[in-house]
Amino acid sequence: MSFLLSLLASAAPAATTVPPPPDPVTLVDRAAARRGDRSHVLVLGTAHLSTLPKDMDFTRFAPLLDRLAAWKPRQIAVESLSGAQCDYLRAYAFAYPETAEDYCFDPAPARTALAIDGADAERTVLEMLAQPSHSAADRRRMAGLFLAMGEADSALLQWERLPEADHHASAELPQPLVDILTKRAESRNENVVIAVALAKRLGLERIYPVDDHTGDRAARVEDGNTYGQQIQAIWDSPALTAASKIRDVERSQMLAGGAVVNWYRFLNSPASAKMAIETDFAAAAGSTKYPETGRNYLAYWETRNLRMVANIREVVGPDGRVLAVVGASHKPFYERYLSMTSDIVIDDIEQVLAD
Repeated sequence: MSFLLSLLASAAPAATTVPPPPDPVTLVDRAAARRGDRSHVLVLGTAHLSTLPKDMDFTRFAPLLDRLAAWKPRQIAVESLSGAQCDYLRAYAFAYPETAEDYCFDPAPARTALAIDGADAERTVLEMLAQPSHSAADRRRMAGLFLAMGEADSALLQWERLPEADHHASAELPQPLVDILTKRAESRNENVVIAVALAKRLGLERIYPVDDHTGDRAARVEDGNTYGQQIQAIWDSPALTAASKIRDVERSQMLAGGAVVNWYRFLNSPASAKMAIETDFAAAAGSTKYPETGRNYLAYWETRNLRMVANIREVVGPDGRVLAVVGASHKPFYERYLSMTSDIVIDDIEQVLAD
């Protein structure tokens, strides 16, 4: 080596070794070996119950609630948007046209009635929830505050936890807000029929909204009409027709008097998940006729589910036992992404629903 090269070599800093990235398997092993159990999540795929006939007798859901209650969830997460995200969607309506109108509860009447904004309402609710016990006035107050936050399911839960004699307006819950809650109690969706009813039975204090629409821009849609037409063309297939017939048969059998639990076993079966993937998301991913549209749709869907699962991970925390109630087409994505976490066990819904 020449003198110059020797000098340069001696002056150069010593090479550093970049440490390898953390091994996720090691994280899982450490969590499993830790004294105590890991957190648990149970994913219940559901149909959107608002599509059922208006004369549906929802007392028939009692056996389903019995099985879910036996699992003893400590938190219940649902497919709805948080009040904070809805405020964001309204503020950035140029990027999310009509999204808040389509998916968000309107908190304006409650904010006006209580002279409070969403952030102060949430701060106050968290302070009240931290107290060891709650009077009837406290629950009316929290019901109003949850409405002001924009989280009507938790508001309804606080209202439902009141004795019937305390279902009345008061200074902390003016009559217009009572009217909102009364109407909300008549809702026929899974958040009310399953989540609120179960949370009331278990003595839980709130429902956790974990849906996300901030990723809608991942679809990069410029012409909504063309995009919609092309997605419909991607979905249109003999496989979709066959899957729709199977779903219709299962639904019809339930409506004709079949056990609701049996219907939910079908909705949560591997076969049902496979049908949803093959006829929807896999069709989009593999489209050669409209590849850009298919990939944009897939980008939206995966972004949304990743963020929903991140929200669930936040809810789980260090000692969670979360029942996640979500549209059945989300279920395989929930379980796929949850399986990548290091401190969570995904419990078997088929076992929970078994006789």
